[in-house]
Amino acid sequence: MQTSPHRVSAPSWQPVRGIEDLEFLVKESEVLTGRSGRRFVVASADRLHYLVHWRSPALVIERIDAHGVVRDRQLLLPWEFEEHPVAQAIASRQLFATSVLSEA
Repeated sequence: MQTSPHRVSAPSWQPVRGIEDLEFLVKESEVLTGRSGRRFVVASADRLHYLVHWRSPALVIERIDAHGVVRDRQLLLPWEFEEHPVAQAIASRQLFATSVLSEA
């Protein structure tokens, strides 16, 4: 008798390739959920999670823990963002947006 392999559902993550993707994904989430910001994860050993809010011309980036508690909050202008770990994760192709459905 053959059995089908057990499938574990992987998280639905969207890669972020640039600041334009980041802006679009944040705004998309805000339109679909009616709430400010969107969650992102850095796909590294630490799996750091961030909640990003787009407040043109600035970004509000909150580092959150596993329970969603804000551990750090920064308001960054575009030229300041380049040095932030989220920007570095984008550059190294390690930043992913979480599913909007998981936030609803």
